[in-house]
Amino acid sequence: MRVASSIQVAPEKLDFVALEARLLDNNPQLAAEHARVASADKSRELVYKNRYPDFSVGISPIQTRNRVSEWELMFEINIPLQQDSRRAQERESELMLDAARLRREATLNQSLADLSESLAGMEAARRVENLAGATLLPQAQLTLQAALAGYETGKVDFATVLEAQRQIRKARLDIVKARGDQQMRRAEIERLIGEEL
Repeated sequence: MRVASSIQVAPEKLDFVALEARLLDNNPQLAAEHARVASADKSRELVYKNRYPDFSVGISPIQTRNRVSEWELMFEINIPLQQDSRRAQERESELMLDAARLRREATLNQSLADLSESLAGMEAARRVENLAGATLLPQAQLTLQAALAGYETGKVDFATVLEAQRQIRKARLDIVKARGDQQMRRAEIERLIGEEL
């Protein structure tokens, strides 16, 4: 049985610094957190605008029968007198902005940690694949050949041949598992950076 070759990712595409830049540009979770920070910042600006008096001017016609006989002028001023309430709203808006910034920072840190973990896992799986394909599988095949030769001459029993065959299957299974793990890690990296590698 022949083990299919794996789909390799070029090493330059797995550079952490380049992937970090792509993560910062394209990660949807980070984009959502940036939007939350911008929203909290705008809310804070609106709350601080409540410090100043608010003026309104209006003009409206007064109609008598079918004609406009008079005009009405309205002038309204809203003076913020409840200072304690206003200050509490300002503190709340500042704390909401700080919380949004901290959530964004936590999301960034978690995303970078996940990226680093996925890259390390991908490299480990690649090494396992190389070890199993270049070392374990050839050794297991040589062991099987030796066991078959020994069985033909009567020096080893059939259980030894079966064990050698089991070692070949295990090496092939290790290669398949390593390739599957690499693909899962690749998918995780693509999810984090928001695009294909």
